Amino acid sequence: MSLKSVPLESLHQSLGAKLVPFAGYNMPVQYPTGIIKEHVHTRAAAGLFDVSHMGQVVVSGDRVVSALEALMPADLEGLALNAQTYSLLTNEMGGVIDDLIVTRWADDEFMLVINAGCKDKDLEHLRAHLTDVHLQVLSQHSLLALQGPKARAVMNDLLPETLNLVFMTGTWADFEGERVYVTCSGYTGEDGFEISVPNARVEALAKKLLAHPDVLPIGLGARDSLRLEAGLCLYGHELEENVSPIQAGLKWAVAKARRPEGARAGGYLGSDVIESQWVEGTATVRVGLKVLGKRPVREGAALFNAQQQQVGTVCSGGFGATLEQPVAMAYVNTDAAALGSTLFADVRGKLVDVEVAKTPFVAQRYFRG
Repeated sequence: MSLKSVPLESLHQSLGAKLVPFAGYNMPVQYPTGIIKEHVHTRAAAGLFDVSHMGQVVVSGDRVVSALEALMPADLEGLALNAQTYSLLTNEMGGVIDDLIVTRWADDEFMLVINAGCKDKDLEHLRAHLTDVHLQVLSQHSLLALQGPKARAVMNDLLPETLNLVFMTGTWADFEGERVYVTCSGYTGEDGFEISVPNARVEALAKKLLAHPDVLPIGLGARDSLRLEAGLCLYGHELEENVSPIQAGLKWAVAKARRPEGARAGGYLGSDVIESQWVEGTATVRVGLKVLGKRPVREGAALFNAQQQQVGTVCSGGFGATLEQPVAMAYVNTDAAALGSTLFADVRGKLVDVEVAKTPFVAQRYFRG
């Protein structure tokens, strides 16, 4: 099966990127500076990420709010114009089909950003259930993310309409005569922005951003290590169709109005299962792990307690360059999930000490005004 290309592929090549297959696309995993330096630069200044492999979908119609609320535990009725919310497409068993960001563009229009690896199944799911609304895939739009403490100054100079944006809000802006949509959001734990831009203008925008001395191109390798430090879930690792929001530690992603005893409780796929787990808990839960030593603990590593009983499995792991130590996330038995508990990870036949820790590992620095 041939790989799809993002519109900026030739630019990535000219910048010396190492391109690898990811979710069916040929994507930059790193640039000549290397993953650790890219990670550190994003935490210190501003990093530009090409995330055009993600899906951008506009859903509209008179009944769009009720139709979407039947598929996710979001409060879209209460979502303000140009506001965003993180939510989850759930299945009948309470598992997660995908996690996504929903932005209200108008009273009867929402933009969804969905994961690249889930795009086809998400669209099939949405089309099967959203029979009374209009669905448009923005296939002619790219998505760029500018992340880091200096991202705001860069954006304010280039697109002054973004000056007053706070976390999880968006606005239309003008880039050299082209309409683009900018949100204050991202996947690194830093203040930052995501820009939906027509494919015909994405290279000009990327070059303009990269011309700023505080901005470097950042690949998927550093994007993963940054999100891991920020304690953010990645579909296919922390989230799966057999994992519920309660297991994943995402109770907060169930909007207050949709929770048990809420004004519009339940009513979405799998809500009965999720509401039951809300009250009774789950046998396993997601936790953070600080690795006591320098040996990284990777996805799939088995976790044991002091009695040498397996109590969990690592779902993501890597080197936290900000912390200068390895970190991981895992699903463990609830009775092994207490903060500060010592567990042992099997790394190629050797046991590595790990400690159950609070996430995020690095404080999130979202700009809330």
